[in-house]
Amino acid sequence: MVLSGGPAVGKSTCARRLAEERDRAAFIDADDIRQLVVAGDETMWSGPAGREQHVLAARNVAALARNLTGAGFAVTIADVVTADALAAYRAELPECLVVHLALPLSEAHERAAMRTVYLTDDEFDLLHDLMASPPDVDVVIDVAGMSVDEQTAAIRDVWEAASQDDRVMGAG
Repeated sequence: MVLSGGPAVGKSTCARRLAEERDRAAFIDADDIRQLVVAGDETMWSGPAGREQHVLAARNVAALARNLTGAGFAVTIADVVTADALAAYRAELPECLVVHLALPLSEAHERAAMRTVYLTDDEFDLLHDLMASPPDVDVVIDVAGMSVDEQTAAIRDVWEAASQDDRVMGAG
């Protein structure tokens, strides 16, 4: 499962929590994969090279996820999924569930005030605006006003329903 959304929406927190609930699971934060590039790195809002690197990271995350799922691990991924990154995930992980977490900017700023933020205010707002209209993901969950526990439960319900649908379709 890939969790997407703007900054401070809870992608990493919820994805990690959901992985920890499983007997065999891994959590991948796409930002960690992006940080492997230590020279010549570009942000996705800095132009074509940045957008290409964003997609490259999605492909690398997908490759890691394939290896982990092949070894019997459930995988949760936290990423900012643009239309191009979504196309990469769909090509590399065709059966993945992509869930977008929606949150108003004002609440995202409130959440960000309680944690370390590695973006400037302008970058935070820009990234949030980029995610305001998500690409064609499987599910959009409005997490406004939800606690972390409520948000995690809502995502878990969607993931379990999708897993059940896959089992039913695979049985027929």
